Amino acid sequence: MELAAIECAHLDTVPLTAAPIRPEWIIAGRPVARACPLSVSSDGTGSSFAWDCTAGSFHWYFGGDELVHILEGEVHVEGGLTRRRLGPGDVALFRAGTWARWHVPVYVRKLAICQDALPRPVSLFLSFQRKVRRLSDRLFGNAVALPPETLRPLPAPSWSSIPVPRQ
Repeated sequence: MELAAIECAHLDTVPLTAAPIRPEWIIAGRPVARACPLSVSSDGTGSSFAWDCTAGSFHWYFGGDELVHILEGEVHVEGGLTRRRLGPGDVALFRAGTWARWHVPVYVRKLAICQDALPRPVSLFLSFQRKVRRLSDRLFGNAVALPPETLRPLPAPSWSSIPVPRQ
């Protein structure tokens, strides 16, 4: 299946459908969550969603990295040693493999950009590759510097020299 080069959505009009929070994760209240998938990356490891939730408190597990942008309402989040109130315009990153406690006083609506966690061997390989690149940059410089006199502007194309397909 070929993916569109550009995917667009208007967050105020996307149709949100039920996305229940696992009952065993709910701490207090009766939070009702809804979501709408907006896009999926070419390799299938990234996606974006519109999501909203009514009042309640619950635990949430992040299987992959999730960047959230709060659009409306507010949420109080706790994870590790961090406690934050997030409101309209706030952005937060929830790291893969972590739990957070969410408390929604009344209502919250967010845009979520999710990236699946890579398998451990792939993560280790990429980490190794970044370290080798940093070491190489320190030892040899990160770019080959060309003297300014070798950098000349390219000539403008001559439209008469561009072949026109014949039909």
